[in-house]
Amino acid sequence: MTLNIHGHLLDLSRPLVMGIINVTPDSFYSGSRVSGCEEIRSRAAAQIESGAALLDLGGYSSRPGAEDISATEEYDRLAPALDIIRKHWPEIPISVDTFRSEVAYRCVEKWGVEIVNDISGGGLDPEMWSAVAELGCAYVLMHMRGNPMTMQSCCDYGDVTSEVISDLAFKLDKLRSIGVADVIVDPGFGFAKTTEQNFRILDELEHFKSLGCPILAGVSRKSMIWRTLDTVPAESLNGTTVLNTIALLKGANILRVHDVKEAMECVTLTETMRDSAESLQSR
Repeated sequence: MTLNIHGHLLDLSRPLVMGIINVTPDSFYSGSRVSGCEEIRSRAAAQIESGAALLDLGGYSSRPGAEDISATEEYDRLAPALDIIRKHWPEIPISVDTFRSEVAYRCVEKWGVEIVNDISGGGLDPEMWSAVAELGCAYVLMHMRGNPMTMQSCCDYGDVTSEVISDLAFKLDKLRSIGVADVIVDPGFGFAKTTEQNFRILDELEHFKSLGCPILAGVSRKSMIWRTLDTVPAESLNGTTVLNTIALLKGANILRVHDVKEAMECVTLTETMRDSAESLQSR
């Protein structure tokens, strides 16, 4: 499986790790927040050196209760980070975490951003899909109901896995029809799902392979971990590692994480296990 990233093929035959860089003052995990040029450069350097194949930059916090900011302010937060990363690591593919077509246009046209990561799956900006089609970039299609302020009241499902897959399949068909070729699907852990529903989706993650797209799993330090363990995001690394490992065994192609080194260890160990099993079977 490959993705066309502005003319370069990104190989997904083995899982990749996407490092999170939040240029926001209010992201749910305070350890992910960076500000100032040196802090941004240092965080990007550490993630790339630890093995991140992609970087995901966010300028708008999607946690419930976060401050609503304008598209201009969101872009103004992202631009310095994009400038630093492009100057120091011009080859690293960048994903911008935004649901606004205006921000997507500016980031792709000025900074050559390769991926738009839309938490709303096109639901919060009717112009987003046409923008992605025009820009020719890859697109992360995530499942969410409502918006960041209302999503936790939108968790009424019959069969959560089948309904999420059905919604993604419908949107994927629409995206294909307008020429968006390179799509990554994200079940949207923590977005309009209860803790129980999040674990149900994780347990059935392999069913998302039916969509025929790379699967992104973003469980890093989320409430499904710290609420279950009665802890806090800052103490949820071990739980994140456990769930990342499960996601890989269930077929995830990309792990979106705050802690790249530990996620890379998950990838190395699960892939070594698979390689060993295949080697023994071939004898």
